[in-house]
Amino acid sequence: MITRRAETIAKELEKLIIVGEFSNHQRLDETKLAMRFGVSRTPIREALQELTVSGLVERLPGRGVFVRQPGPVELLEMFEFMAEIEAICGRLAALRISDAALKSLRQANANCLEAVAQRDADAYYRENALFHKLIYQQSGNGFLEQEALKLHDRLKPYRRIQLHLRGRMKQSMAEHEAIMQALTNAEPNKAAIALRNHVAVQGEKFYHLMASLKATSQ
Repeated sequence: MITRRAETIAKELEKLIIVGEFSNHQRLDETKLAMRFGVSRTPIREALQELTVSGLVERLPGRGVFVRQPGPVELLEMFEFMAEIEAICGRLAALRISDAALKSLRQANANCLEAVAQRDADAYYRENALFHKLIYQQSGNGFLEQEALKLHDRLKPYRRIQLHLRGRMKQSMAEHEAIMQALTNAEPNKAAIALRNHVAVQGEKFYHLMASLKATSQ
C-alpha cells in the first residue's frame, strides 16, 4: 500500500509531468528524485508505481521508468470513451441502485459541496472519485465496474487538474445534481445523458482542459 509521503510525491510528480517539466519518454532516475524530495528511494519507488497505474509513466524491464504523456488526440479519445462507459454505468445503476448506495451517494455529494465551499479542489476530487466509483459498483456489472475503474485511474491526473479551473467545481456540482435526480427517480436514459455530459470534454471543455495544462506550466 502506498504511504502518505509516497502519495504526496506521486501528486507532485504527476503535476510536474503534466506541465512538461519532464519531457515525454524521459527516464526518471530514482536516485535523483530521492535527492530532490529529500527522501529515500523507497517512497520514490512507491510513487512511481502509483504513476504507472495511471499510465503517466511506464516501467521498461531492464531500462527503468519513463514518462508516458498522451497527446491531445489520444487524451480526447480516452475522455470520449470514458464518457460512454460512465453513461452505461449510470443507465444500469438507475435501475439497480440500492437505497443504501443512494444514501452514500448523497453523502459523497454533500462532501463535494463542502469542498466547493472551502475551495479545496483536492478534497473535491477525492469525494467526486467516490461518487463515481459508487455508480460503477451499483451498475451491478462486475466486468463493467472493473473497466470503468481502470480508465478512471488512467485519467485521474487530468480529471484532477481541470478542477482547478475557475468555476469548474461549481459546474461539476450542478452536473452532480442532475445525476442524483436521475438515479433517485430511476430514470436510466436521463442518468446516462447526465453522466455522459459530466465526463465528456469535447469542444469547449477540452479547450479549457488543454488551456489549464498550458497555464499551469507557465
